[in-house]
Amino acid sequence: MEVYKGKAKSVIEGDGDTYVMEFRNDLTAGDGAKKASKEGKGALNAEISAKFFEVLIDAGIDTHFIRFEPPTKHIVKRVKIIPLEVICRNIATGSILKRYPFTQGQKFNPPLVEMGYKDDAYHDPFLNDAVALALGAARDVAELDKLREITLKVNSILSKFLLEKGITLVDFKLEFGRDKDGNLLLADEVTPDTCRFWDVETGEIMDKDRFRQDLGDVREFYREVKRRIGA
Repeated sequence: MEVYKGKAKSVIEGDGDTYVMEFRNDLTAGDGAKKASKEGKGALNAEISAKFFEVLIDAGIDTHFIRFEPPTKHIVKRVKIIPLEVICRNIATGSILKRYPFTQGQKFNPPLVEMGYKDDAYHDPFLNDAVALALGAARDVAELDKLREITLKVNSILSKFLLEKGITLVDFKLEFGRDKDGNLLLADEVTPDTCRFWDVETGEIMDKDRFRQDLGDVREFYREVKRRIGA
């Protein structure tokens, strides 16, 4: 039974305390205003995300990921998703340039971490700790601090891993959930749909911005990300 259908993934009841997360071929941008379907895109993201989760688990990050079932499915631990998107930015690009007087390509040291409220009806607005707590999106300030701490650790792990593959991790979005025991786990996905990747040498865009900006078939670049990371 399908328990949730997002923009590009479906979550289905699994055995015991598991869900089956299936990656679809859908592509969306602008809160779903722009839509397309690209054959094979779901399988590419499933493979890429599985590899990233394996890298993160090996580095000590607690996640919902159990195993990859080709071509498009992840078996994951059953969690209740926290309605927050945690965004980490290493380089200024995208929406942040519309909100603050940064320049395109400006590097952040240390990285910037922002949070948004996960709600399409309100267009996932950015929020501060006070608003997050008032909404009941987090238990307390300590949990918000923990989300930031894990996100920065993920950034460090993946930035180093990707740099060795000739890819710059520009920014990314993470989601988290709590399991039945209340443990905080990294959930959802880590893919070119949720991250910005640039080629180290050329600056070529290798992520969903190619779809947002009409830069050509995204699958070619998703395949290249998959090839480089060894997915």
